[in-house]
Amino acid sequence: MRLDAPRVPPVSDADADPAQQQLFDRMRGVDGEVLGIFRTLANHADLARRWMVFGTHVLVKSTLTPRVRELAILRVGWVCRAEYEWGQHVEIARDVGITDDEIRRVQAGPEAAGWDEADRAVLRAVDELLRDSFISDEVWSALNSEFDTEQVFDLIFTVGQYNLVSMALNSLGVQLEPGAPTFRI
Repeated sequence: MRLDAPRVPPVSDADADPAQQQLFDRMRGVDGEVLGIFRTLANHADLARRWMVFGTHVLVKSTLTPRVRELAILRVGWVCRAEYEWGQHVEIARDVGITDDEIRRVQAGPEAAGWDEADRAVLRAVDELLRDSFISDEVWSALNSEFDTEQVFDLIFTVGQYNLVSMALNSLGVQLEPGAPTFRI
């Protein structure tokens, strides 16, 4: 974690105003808990509510397979050093069938042995977008041989979404959930 403590404290249920409570009601997990990211974003409930529309598309409604989406998100979290994001998505990645070996390979990057061409193209695209805000012709061609146009759009917007989220998590100091995976897999 980049910060030992939050810069913006998460909102507790007891301190939540009606708009914040409405946000919490939408974001409660099956265990009744609200993740730290949403408790922190509740400090600007209007922004959080509007952002979640886009975030929902990227996370559950895009044309990417869950595997491709999670490989991309994990790589963004790793490159951006967003340990909160990483930890949340390690769990999701495991749930969609990504192995711990593959998760470790995400840390090593697109040139690590063992990736197929589709996975390698996705990881290369993430790295290029984060480094240059641009996908090179070589990687664009590789993506287009594996994915349709809408999937390439969704990949670009997934990288942008999770880059934004990583910036917010790191800068606001959102702390890991108890028991969440760390960068050490």
